[in-house]
Amino acid sequence: MIKQIEHPQAWELRHTVMWPDRPYDYIKVEGDESALHYGLFHEGDLKSVVSLFIEDGECQFRKFATLEEEQGKGYGSRLLEHVLEELKAKSIRRIWCNARTEKAGFYSRFGLRETDRHFTKGGKAYVIMEMTHASKEG
Repeated sequence: MIKQIEHPQAWELRHTVMWPDRPYDYIKVEGDESALHYGLFHEGDLKSVVSLFIEDGECQFRKFATLEEEQGKGYGSRLLEHVLEELKAKSIRRIWCNARTEKAGFYSRFGLRETDRHFTKGGKAYVIMEMTHASKEG
């Protein structure tokens, strides 16, 4: 089951998966309180989360994480497919993320393309990936 969740639920899983060696506050990002957070639950347990930051017809999805022991079971793929479909239905014209470089292949399977923008944060290499949709206005 996929449903919208509150940001503290997202924080807990984020910390466990992404930065367990950093202070808890490290996983919080500006705008979390107003972002949309989604979780995938299996047998009542939260397995995967993603946060959507929508502004001016664009959405950055951030802090996409699946519990390590649950990776490879399709939970993250189902969650990402779900939010991408919701964003398309909302006529979001650009969807993007800061992907860890080694995960770029995963995101490309969903239609995101690598840009020429790369950076390093916390000792990890990232590439900005995006997909665009024509506006339905006109």
